[in-house]
Amino acid sequence: MTAFIVQRNGQAATVEELAPLAFAGYAHFTAMQVRDSRIRGLDLHLERLRVASVELFGQALPDDRVRSYLRTALAASPPDVSLTATMYSPAGEFTATGIDVEPDVLVRTGPATAGPQGPLTLATVEYERVLPTVKHVGEVAKTYFLRSAVGHGLDDAAFVDRKGRLSEASIWNLAFWDGTAVVWPVAEMLGGTTMGIVRRQLDRLGIPQRNREISPADLPTLTGAVVMNSWTPGIAVHRIDTVALPEAPAFVDLLHQAYQAEPPTAP
Repeated sequence: MTAFIVQRNGQAATVEELAPLAFAGYAHFTAMQVRDSRIRGLDLHLERLRVASVELFGQALPDDRVRSYLRTALAASPPDVSLTATMYSPAGEFTATGIDVEPDVLVRTGPATAGPQGPLTLATVEYERVLPTVKHVGEVAKTYFLRSAVGHGLDDAAFVDRKGRLSEASIWNLAFWDGTAVVWPVAEMLGGTTMGIVRRQLDRLGIPQRNREISPADLPTLTGAVVMNSWTPGIAVHRIDTVALPEAPAFVDLLHQAYQAEPPTAP
């Protein structure tokens, strides 16, 4: 049994099937961490795939079929893996045809990961993603700005939109702490599945949450910041540009507690 599995529509993918995808960029995906063959927030991942498929392809596969492809891949994998499910159209890209073609599903597994240790430093850049609510492929800017930040001695990049609002980071959502509540930035962005898990569990735990526009000038008023994605519900951020932020371990622990409260389910 290997952690590296690549399947197309529930079958081992061939070189002939994969070769065209090496040169394609019209697709969307969701990424998840699988532990003991179970997934937290599976409903959120399925909803993400369904909504994005309608946006990009005009139709979506039934959840039950997608779940069957996930089960098939996990049956051939160790119990703990990272899994990415990508939806793409066999009609390809750079063509107006294909809206009536059912999307295919590419499932890939690899070794389980938990992300960097942190705390992290972020550099802000003015950038707005195309179709920000869709987790689509081919986003060269994310890697470009990440590497640019590292080249300037920081760990990653955070995005500021044309209105001066912080939105998200390269492959992360942002969350802040104001001393009494978890603060979620308001801007056009991708709503992460881990963010969705944390938000609904914080509601269940009775933890206050606020949505507000946050600019870099607002950062000194906040008492904690994290990034989160499928790897982790919270890695401390202790500096954004030149603004130092408290590491706020209690805030980070709270987010992890909320995430752990989400029961994992089998596909």
